[in-house]
Formats: sequence, C-alpha cells, structure tokens
Amino acid sequence: MTDIVNTAQAEAWNGYEGRHWAAHPERYDAVNEGFNETLFAAARIGERDRVLDIGCGNGQITRLAAVRAPLGSATGVDLSAPMLTTARARAEAEGVANVTFEQGDVQVFPFGEAVFDVALSRFAVMFFADPVAAFTNVRRALRPEGRLAFLCMTELAGTDLGVVFGALAPFLPTPTGEDGTGPTSFADPARIRSVLTDAGFVDVTCTRVEADQVWGSDVGDAAAFIADWGPVKYHLDQAGAEPADGAREALSAALRSFEGPGGVRLRGAAWSVTAAAGR
Repeated sequence: MTDIVNTAQAEAWNGYEGRHWAAHPERYDAVNEGFNETLFAAARIGERDRVLDIGCGNGQITRLAAVRAPLGSATGVDLSAPMLTTARARAEAEGVANVTFEQGDVQVFPFGEAVFDVALSRFAVMFFADPVAAFTNVRRALRPEGRLAFLCMTELAGTDLGVVFGALAPFLPTPTGEDGTGPTSFADPARIRSVLTDAGFVDVTCTRVEADQVWGSDVGDAAAFIADWGPVKYHLDQAGAEPADGAREALSAALRSFEGPGGVRLRGAAWSVTAAAGR
C-alpha cells in the first residue's frame, strides 16, 4: 500500500463503513447503478483504452470499464482494503482478466505520467482532503487530451433522499452533513469547475442527471439497510434509545411513499461531470 494522506477517510473506509459496503455490494450497486450508463456515455471508453477508476470501492464500475476495453485495461484504486477484497473476488468470479485493483490514496498515488486514457468515478470524488491535489495527480496520470468523467452528489434539498433525511431531522443530525460538505462537497458546479481548473483540466462540463435508486425490497428492508449505513448508524448509536426509536419510526414512515412493486425507489440526482486533461 502506498502513502495515505487522507487519514480520516482511510480510517472510515477500513472500519465499519468499508466493511458494510464490502459485505453488501449488490445493495450498494442497486442504489447507484442506475447512473452507470450516464457515466459510461460521458467516459466514451474505447476498446484499447487504459482506464482508471477513482475510488473504485467494490469494483463494479472497474469491471464494466474493463469489459468495454477488451484490448485495454482497467485499474481501480481505493482506500478500503475490505472493499478491494470484494472487488478482486467479484472480478475473478466474473472472469474479468484485464482488471487490477490497488489500495492507495489518489491524492498521492504514484500512477506515473500519461499512463491512462480515461479516468472515471461513480460517487467517490467528494471525499478528498485536498481535491485540487487529487485531481492534479489524476491529470498527470492521463495522456495528453485524456478524458475525465465522474458522478457526484447534488445538494440534498429538493431530492427524495433529502425528504427522507428531513424526516430524521427532529431526532438526528443530517447524516451526510450540511449541503456543500461531506458527500455533497461538490454540490455546487462552480466549485467543481474551480477545482478542476486549478488542477489543470479544461473544457469542464456539469450536467444534472437523475436515476432511480433502489434502497430495498420493501419499507422494512430499506429502513433496516439505511439504519445500518455508516453515517446513519453513527448518529443512531449516539442519540440514545428514545430519539433513535423515533428516528427509525420516522424513517419507515418517510419511505412508505416511495414503496412500489419494484421495491423502495428514490429518484436520485447527480452531477455528470466531464473534462479534458488539457496538455
């Protein structure tokens, strides 16, 4: 493993948070994979491309990228040892041979220069301690005019997930923090453009996109899964018995309006971001 400078995130993703994601890859993919085609359309992976997946987690995007580049390769990098174990096992089980996974911090990982044609990421770029440093490192790793494509969260206000977290507000702090922090740190397109420009990227575009996110088979299943999700579980554990019970009841009540024949579906929103390495 290479040097780690983003120590707070490394601790989280090698602790409970990472273990929970690693143990439930299908559940988390069901939440996020509705955005996959948007991401791949933006990335425009060619059959010979060398692809970098930033914050690859359990590796679904890395594996799909490798399939799209049968004469190239895909490399996934993540802080989380538990999730990388899952990623490697799933790649082996699916017979995806042109894929590798590395544990490391994208801010300082020694990629080398001009070794990738495309860098992409699904909801992982919001957690850098120093995003300009991270994206500068990614840009160096891209060939001249290489492509960057990623998805990041919009602000929660006005979204289905915002409604659900709003129902928890009388009992718990917002699990993801205030809009513009934590997972929503890239909610403002102006900040995205500023960070990427400072990192040396050009031709930055930000397009708001939506997709269904499946959180469970029914209300009980979805509520239990969300309650065990790291940020929510942390606040439930800190709240005390009465507020925690109230939060769980409010969570189930909020999810009922999103339950249907296909399970509990929330309409998710994201920024689809593209840029060019510009060298």
